[in-house]
Amino acid sequence: MRAVIQRVKRAAVAVDGRPVAATGRGLLILVGVDRRDGPDDARALAEKAVHLRIFEDQAGKLNLSLRETGGQILAVSQFTLLGDCRKGRRPSFTAAAPPGPGLSLFEMFVDTCRALGADVQVGEFGAKMDVELVNDGPVTLILDTRGEKG
Repeated sequence: MRAVIQRVKRAAVAVDGRPVAATGRGLLILVGVDRRDGPDDARALAEKAVHLRIFEDQAGKLNLSLRETGGQILAVSQFTLLGDCRKGRRPSFTAAAPPGPGLSLFEMFVDTCRALGADVQVGEFGAKMDVELVNDGPVTLILDTRGEKG
């Protein structure tokens, strides 16, 4: 699984102009599911995201996790994170999981985040979404359970 994690002051998702989810201070996590991914990937990504120390402590050091700050997560499924742009000019999405397994593993990621104590809001799987955010820092990181870069 691949994730782009952005520390945000706030984030929101709308579909066809209809608000779907919104958060305050915390993380916007864009999640892409690879066709080779399984439950271990979903759990590992959630563990890493919830415990990642990317919030500032009183000394201004990135030393606090989402749990320690009481922040929220807005999780958004995004298959295009698996796009391979190495050849030609059109990305190939053959590495992305089909919708059924993709949804199942995305939901497992969300459920694991919640089990770890995170307040998680979710975008609408498979929908064309408008995602708004106010990046905090900016702090943006990429996590990949396969350790590969596309």
